[in-house]
Amino acid sequence: MKKRFLCAVVAGVLPGLAAASPTSDQIRALQQQLESLRQQVNALRSALAEKPTGAPASAGSAAAAPSSPGDGSAPAMLTNDDVAEIRQQVASQQLKVDALTDAAQTGPIAGLSVTGYLDPTYLYNRAAGTSAFQFANHENAYTYYNSTFGDVYLDIKKTFGVGPTAPSAEITLMPNRGAGLSMMTGSGSSGLDIVNTAVVTVPLSGTTAFVGGLVSGFGGYEYQQSNQMLTLTHNLLYDFSDPGSSIGIGLNHQSASGQWAWKFFVGNEQFRSAGAITQTGVNAFGDPVTTSNKVPTFTARVDYMHGSALDVGGSVNIGRQTLPSAIDPVTGSPRYGFGGNAPSAYGAFLFGEADATYTLADAQYNAELDYGQQQHGAFNGGLAQWFGLSLLAHRKFNLPVVGRMGATLRYDVLVNRKNGGGGSSIALNGNGMDPFNGLGIDADCLAMSRANGGVGFECKGATRQDLAFDLLFYPTQQVTVKVEYRHDWASNKVFLRHDGSYVKSNDLLATQLIYSF
Repeated sequence: MKKRFLCAVVAGVLPGLAAASPTSDQIRALQQQLESLRQQVNALRSALAEKPTGAPASAGSAAAAPSSPGDGSAPAMLTNDDVAEIRQQVASQQLKVDALTDAAQTGPIAGLSVTGYLDPTYLYNRAAGTSAFQFANHENAYTYYNSTFGDVYLDIKKTFGVGPTAPSAEITLMPNRGAGLSMMTGSGSSGLDIVNTAVVTVPLSGTTAFVGGLVSGFGGYEYQQSNQMLTLTHNLLYDFSDPGSSIGIGLNHQSASGQWAWKFFVGNEQFRSAGAITQTGVNAFGDPVTTSNKVPTFTARVDYMHGSALDVGGSVNIGRQTLPSAIDPVTGSPRYGFGGNAPSAYGAFLFGEADATYTLADAQYNAELDYGQQQHGAFNGGLAQWFGLSLLAHRKFNLPVVGRMGATLRYDVLVNRKNGGGGSSIALNGNGMDPFNGLGIDADCLAMSRANGGVGFECKGATRQDLAFDLLFYPTQQVTVKVEYRHDWASNKVFLRHDGSYVKSNDLLATQLIYSF
């Protein structure tokens, strides 16, 4: 009977949908069901109104046309009581739809979104002699072959209102891989926090917003997230040149035309959750004597968007950075800098870069040019200076059987030779080397210097280059598969091999599966 069918729809299907989370799609589905039921009820009322007055059916009973018993071939006729009952069911479900709509717009989950991705990665490293999966809480040291891939990434955002001018709070989590890996306390210790960014945005007008919290660096064309990258590994400038995350407050502004965008930010020096404190000695009672970096860091970025194809931008970073320090166990005096030869605990920092992104149909091209310097930040205590270039070309295409895929070619160069190398994001050990990333002075030059009674202060730093080739596959909207071959080389013997020797080059072969949600 049609009555039983309609009641089943109302009493069964709609409550099932109402019990689910009140997303916009489910609310729309409920509203469509209700509208369909209203149309059917109206049709039935019209049919009842047109029923002949001389019909033998009495009020409150149903009259059926002659048919074979139980064969279901004749249309069912409903009484006014039947229609009234169905209308009551529809009205009850309308109340539930209204409650869900109100919860979606004003309730505790209104404006809440949770997105992210997983990207287990398998990587072969020729120099290190390793070959293994990297995922989640793998080795916490940040290197170019062990950076922000192999992630568990979660983005939680709450918007308070509707539209682009609504306030919002957003937190991204990356266990052992995000900014929390490098974020240090004032005393220089690290808690290996899972928080990657935590930003509150309060619009001041339709074009200007206040921001505060832990934000990513403003430099470069490359994104941190694996599902937004066109390669598997990051470029050299992202890893060792561009300033990292910082904590503070700032303003974001966009022109009325939408072509210009500015960002301004004042906060702690990069990678510091509090003002850096350096020990300079001890008092008569053995308690530490300290000095603090009270100089804030200013960061700004500007972008010009020419249509939807071209984005040209640049950023600057000015401040004072803290140098590594230690207390000499023999003299009790402090030593500053990578080589212990810097005259003070801090060095003025200056960085600038320009980058461009050009996207047209299935092609994308990127370029970035960097320059940076840090006073007393080099290995020998002198001025650390570096500059570099990154170029990327990517194209998507279709192949039979394989389907949608892409190919990326990237070239990077980073020159860091002055005074033995080093800098704010280029950390050297006491020997003036970073043997895992291929930076710093040459192993042969260091050995010769030591043979003559030196410590390598006269040696030059390294010029680093790499060439990466990636193939990308897109089997579904959620899944991306990357395969990358990368060749790195340097002007110095700075790559440490698993047998303890040093070489000038290294090779990586890696594959990655990204599942976005």
